Amino acid sequence: MPIRFPQEAGLRDARRLLIRPFTSNDTSALWSFFQRLPFEVKRYAWDRIDNRAVIESWGLNLDYSKAVPLLALDGTRIVADATLHYRDGGPLRLVGRIKWLIEPEYRGAGLGTILVNLFIQMAKENGLRHLTCMLIRNLEEDAVNTLRGLGFTEYTIPGYGADPDGSPTDMVLMVLRL
Repeated sequence: MPIRFPQEAGLRDARRLLIRPFTSNDTSALWSFFQRLPFEVKRYAWDRIDNRAVIESWGLNLDYSKAVPLLALDGTRIVADATLHYRDGGPLRLVGRIKWLIEPEYRGAGLGTILVNLFIQMAKENGLRHLTCMLIRNLEEDAVNTLRGLGFTEYTIPGYGADPDGSPTDMVLMVLRL
């Protein structure tokens, strides 16, 4: 049965959140969420989340067949942004890629697990064979542990990435066979 949104999610610490897809009406709230993140998190983000035009372009170019962006909200405040990316064709067309950012006050309470489990269900419903996630070894160890706990296998690639200053950094490719 397909996943229906919005849906309520309970965290381990009893907080209740609403999970739903990002819409074009959410760009200002998502921008505010990104601005609240600590400098070190923003500095290493995959996208230029310090550039409001980037976030506005996401709202203008929504295509749920290419990417399913989910938001977690505490009331009206966004506390997490997660996306499942699909590929149109090629040898990786049956591989989905996930990424997420969670406000620090909501980490360690099971929110990452909830979001990834939703993506696992979506990926299975859409015929994907694998899910992947690329993480920064020395910065995202909590996310590595979350994915490992969900059955992902990790592959460390020394020096594969670069920190914002250009120094090499080890990356971890996390892969789940569905």
